[in-house]
Amino acid sequence: MSSKQTENTGYKSYLEEDGGRKGIFKWILSTDHKRIGLLYLYTMMGWFIIGVVLGLLMKLELIAPGKTLMEAQAYNATFTVHGVIMIFLIVIPGLPAVFGNFMLPIQIGAKDVFFPRLNLFSWYIYVFGGILVIISLFGNGAPDTGWTFYAPYSFKTGTNMLPAALGAFVLGFSSILTGLNFIVTIHRMRAPGMTWFKMPLFPWTLYGTAWIQLLATPVVGITLLMVAGERILGIGFFDPTKGGDPLLYQHLFWIYSHPAVYIMILPAMGAISEIIPTFSKKTIFGYKAIVFSTLAIAFVGYFVWGHHMYTSGMSGTALWAFSLLTFIVAIPSAIKVFNWISTMHQGSISTEVPFLWAASFIFIFMIGGLTGLVLGSLATDVHVHDTAFVVAHFHFIVFGGVGFAFFGAMHYWFPKIFGRKYDPSWARTGWITFFIGFVTLYGPMFYLGIKGMPRRYFDYLEEFHGPNIISTMGALVMIAGFVIILVNLVKSARQGERTTEMNPWGGTNLEWQVPTPPPLENFDEIPVIDKATYKYD
Repeated sequence: MSSKQTENTGYKSYLEEDGGRKGIFKWILSTDHKRIGLLYLYTMMGWFIIGVVLGLLMKLELIAPGKTLMEAQAYNATFTVHGVIMIFLIVIPGLPAVFGNFMLPIQIGAKDVFFPRLNLFSWYIYVFGGILVIISLFGNGAPDTGWTFYAPYSFKTGTNMLPAALGAFVLGFSSILTGLNFIVTIHRMRAPGMTWFKMPLFPWTLYGTAWIQLLATPVVGITLLMVAGERILGIGFFDPTKGGDPLLYQHLFWIYSHPAVYIMILPAMGAISEIIPTFSKKTIFGYKAIVFSTLAIAFVGYFVWGHHMYTSGMSGTALWAFSLLTFIVAIPSAIKVFNWISTMHQGSISTEVPFLWAASFIFIFMIGGLTGLVLGSLATDVHVHDTAFVVAHFHFIVFGGVGFAFFGAMHYWFPKIFGRKYDPSWARTGWITFFIGFVTLYGPMFYLGIKGMPRRYFDYLEEFHGPNIISTMGALVMIAGFVIILVNLVKSARQGERTTEMNPWGGTNLEWQVPTPPPLENFDEIPVIDKATYKYD
């Protein structure tokens, strides 16, 4: 590899890029991919705190039978807004918007993304979509349809559903533009010598995710517009009394929303695929297998939406076809788990904080994946459909998978991003507290679902009381862990020990070969990847 990566002379400075702008304006008017990634990070943390508070309110309501904190209508509104914030504002944009923006150009040897102004515009769209969601909280009351906006609730409810749905619609544009930007950047801006099979695995997962963002997101956008047309103009898309079909909404929604699961999880898998070999002091086992399994997940994920609708009245042929496809899509995910474990086998493992998050990700993801097969099987799904079992599985995959990978990536790239060190003892305390709280919060829900407790109910039978108490206690423990993590990272970003060490973990990718923190254009000269670099092919 040849480049003058360790010299600061020749780098364009942030003073030049700021053009005399000061304060917040040098951030919100910047087209630098690293600052835009941090803008997403700070915005998402604000949304995440709101979503966590709403989730805690729901668990406190469920600590005992009967009314505890709120009435049924308030509970419906709480889990709807919680879901919209967590899914559309946190989980879907999460790793691509933050770490994809910050690390992708550096990892492929580029000075920025291909469309830097479009990148900034995507963040503005994201903020605007979030504002629309907040607007829905006022007026006729927060929406109460659930984050899926199912028909007929979405066009019959008298609450302020439309701003929330339009907010999700607007957020889809941010997702599409980010995906388009990443695809073009990867195709056109890889460093000389960086062939497809010398590209790091995190950009590979961003590439697969970007195609899902580009192709699947318009479907849900059109669907939400149809809901708006139903409510405002009275067009009978989904209303049976007007010739519509509510099942059509379910099909259209899940055609997008199941691929959206892979928008969430693929970048998480990419981050884990960077962390594990670094702290195992080994090259990733089965590089090409991980690449092809990534593309397989992205492709097959388009065809499995029907397993959300087993009890809706589809034909027997459709049922077994969707069930078969659901089991097939589990295979590439299992390949990744096998490769991660094989990478750790006989490795010189260093149990630093990022590795702890990665290892716990594998544990949590395997539980989520195996319970997903229970839901993918026709016979067992009928029993646990729309029960707390689904809530547990969903959170083990989405929150456990994406959340654990996000915190792992945050601790992994923190020194490079901020040029400071965090307190490892507090980071370990936050990790173990969060992990114990997470398992205690969602683990009992598997039992509750098998016993028949329905989801989305604000009340329940006395027989479900004990596990719900344990679950609520788990929520309190998990939030305590989150507070420890957040305080440690925020304090360290502002006051932590400064570091200019380029490669504190012994990583092999390009981000560990540029100054800490990275300068404006990343490289004074674009690196050239020689034949000895990334011996994956």
